[in-house]
Amino acid sequence: MKVTPREKERLRTVCALLREAEKPVRIMRALLWSPEVRAGFFASKARELPVVEYPRFDAEPTLARVAEARRLIVADTTIDRWLLRLCETVAGGARMLAGLGRPEFHAESRRLFGVPSDPLPDESTTSLGLALRFNEVLDHLDTSVLVPSGEDVLRAEDVAGMMREAVAEMFGEEAPRVRVVRDLMTRALAGSQRIRVRKGSIFSRKEAEQLIQHEAGIHIVTSLNGRAQPDLVMLGAGHPGTTRTQEGLAVFAEFITGAMDPHRLRRLADRVFAIQMAIGGASFLDIYRYFLDRTSDENRAYDAAWRVFRGAPLEGGYPLTKDIVYLDGLLRVHSFLRSTVSAGRADVLRLLFCGKLDLDDIPALGQLASAGLVKLPRFVPPWAADPGYLFSYLAFSSFLNTVDLKKVSSRYREMLADVPVVRL
Repeated sequence: MKVTPREKERLRTVCALLREAEKPVRIMRALLWSPEVRAGFFASKARELPVVEYPRFDAEPTLARVAEARRLIVADTTIDRWLLRLCETVAGGARMLAGLGRPEFHAESRRLFGVPSDPLPDESTTSLGLALRFNEVLDHLDTSVLVPSGEDVLRAEDVAGMMREAVAEMFGEEAPRVRVVRDLMTRALAGSQRIRVRKGSIFSRKEAEQLIQHEAGIHIVTSLNGRAQPDLVMLGAGHPGTTRTQEGLAVFAEFITGAMDPHRLRRLADRVFAIQMAIGGASFLDIYRYFLDRTSDENRAYDAAWRVFRGAPLEGGYPLTKDIVYLDGLLRVHSFLRSTVSAGRADVLRLLFCGKLDLDDIPALGQLASAGLVKLPRFVPPWAADPGYLFSYLAFSSFLNTVDLKKVSSRYREMLADVPVVRL
């Protein structure tokens, strides 16, 4: 594809305007609660709603820059439709922050992230359906035989050490700093320049592996590659329009590297259920108690309930729906990868890592790459750097779609009906 110098300058200008518009829209940072909120909640013996105040966010400067960028989008092409999507998601993020603590926040969340009952591209599958399926399977399994007995319990300092070693190997001199800190809302928080692990937190070895594959292997990879793009600087911005694909790709990384385990699957499913419950009117207290029943750990239950209600009215009905994207995105990413192999288009794999993007951006980015406006990624996770196993797995996975699983399952269920449970 040939792009004229004038067109290249237009694209650079639109991306630069949107990057400036996006910079103050730090959604996840704005949704953090102070340690005092946690302390107050437990001081009430977890019987009263937390008391949370959010800073006021002025969306007008962001919306004005988005409007300026929109005026430069005049054609109906694949690339211009991509730019319009960027405009809408940046503006949506600003409007969402302007509605903090009110129902308007939830309305923008629905538009940006969807809800558990939204159909995926096959028009029938939903993230709620996948969560229910995971629950159904896990309820019928004795997960104690699936998790090694006596598994190591790792301290925050142990996990920080593992992370330092992993990022040094992946990124060399560009590796982010890893620190153990006291006041952190979640057990770990990762960015392209620093990774923080909450002091006093404990992890299983599997959880540490998940953290490395998810945060370092995807989020930091795409951040560093995106920030190295000289022309399309929006590829370095983690705006809401990229969340579904980025989180879906990160969960897929956990699967393909063997880091996934039943406890992690259960947690991802529970997040979807909790959001659906909150949409139906469950309050923060209701969701906290739901997670407490699931974990018997009051701090983990609080953290999980916070994920649903950060930025939202605590009385229920209007939650943040962002956490459906882990399963929703996983379904989309897996389907996309399998389809690219079936179509003989494994060449697009590396495009997934060139920056922060959504799967729907791939056609535009493919055209822009052929025009020399997108640099191929410098950093790629190990499982994608040598994709032989990945493509073999995806080819087999595509064939499995042709197998009538109901008939196969019925046959083996009958065969195992009289087999006693084997205790390993």
